[in-house]
Amino acid sequence: MTGHVRWGVLGASKFAREQMAPAIHRAGGGKLAALATSSMDKAEPFQEINPDIDVHLAYDAMLADPDIDALYIPLPNHLHVEMTKKAIAAGKHVLCEKPLCMNAGEFDELIALRDQTGLVVAEAYMIVHHPQWQRAHYLVEDGAIGELQEVRGFFAYNNAADPGNIRNQPGTGGGGIPDIGVYTYGATRYVSGQEPQEILHADVRYENGVDTYAEVVAQFDGFTAHLVNSMRMHPFQEMTFHGSEGVLRLTAPFNPLVYDAARIELHQPGLGLRVERYPGSNHYVNQVEAFNASVLDGQDYPNPLEFSKGTQAMIDMVFAKAGR
Repeated sequence: MTGHVRWGVLGASKFAREQMAPAIHRAGGGKLAALATSSMDKAEPFQEINPDIDVHLAYDAMLADPDIDALYIPLPNHLHVEMTKKAIAAGKHVLCEKPLCMNAGEFDELIALRDQTGLVVAEAYMIVHHPQWQRAHYLVEDGAIGELQEVRGFFAYNNAADPGNIRNQPGTGGGGIPDIGVYTYGATRYVSGQEPQEILHADVRYENGVDTYAEVVAQFDGFTAHLVNSMRMHPFQEMTFHGSEGVLRLTAPFNPLVYDAARIELHQPGLGLRVERYPGSNHYVNQVEAFNASVLDGQDYPNPLEFSKGTQAMIDMVFAKAGR
């Protein structure tokens, strides 16, 4: 391997075009080197990012490319496990979009393959790479709000006008919980360092075979979490951690730089308020740089497959409670 990670993007999705390809191009320690897509027309925006990018018109050609070290996989959810296995078999490091798996048990084989090959294999769960979340984790762990007693999370957008969107398609692993519930669930686990003991309530509503609204109450050790996500509501996102001696509020927890500026509000006794802002941090760039450091220098990756499995296990618990 050269002194940088040579990246290939497996599929010309809108998200890859707008967020991850630019992040790979900007990130230190790596290079946006190749794209696999079915159409040269779809390749044009990626060529604007890097005019020297190689374009493969078949996924297998990308897998066979000896000049590619790592693959970013933004394909529809139902293809994630299959293509991750193929990439590992081809000797590529893998960063795959979430949800990497559609049930927690599927992670076991990927963890085993990662350990057998020594490759870096991870789910693209970007929020743990953002300093606002790292700070939130530290503050709660350090006792800044006393004993954590309640978590409230909300993440919503409205894509009802786009029925062809893969998130609205059951055959591609669509649904609101796999798409955005993963953030409120995973963020609760990340900040608290705990796993849910029981799902007390799960109101999950469906359209055309995919969940479009979910209201969940989960019991953790010492606190409850009330989490709502929807693909049929006006865009809104917020996470609040309420303790015995203070409240921690994140006002743009999941899409900073798009939804709003990243900000932490720490409310403490006597109506004291401390605000911390993170105006320039791009969690997609941070994520790629962390991945590159893991590949090049052997640094521990901040979001291992074991953590992603835990979030998927919570998702499985929610669907089980809802009777799916």
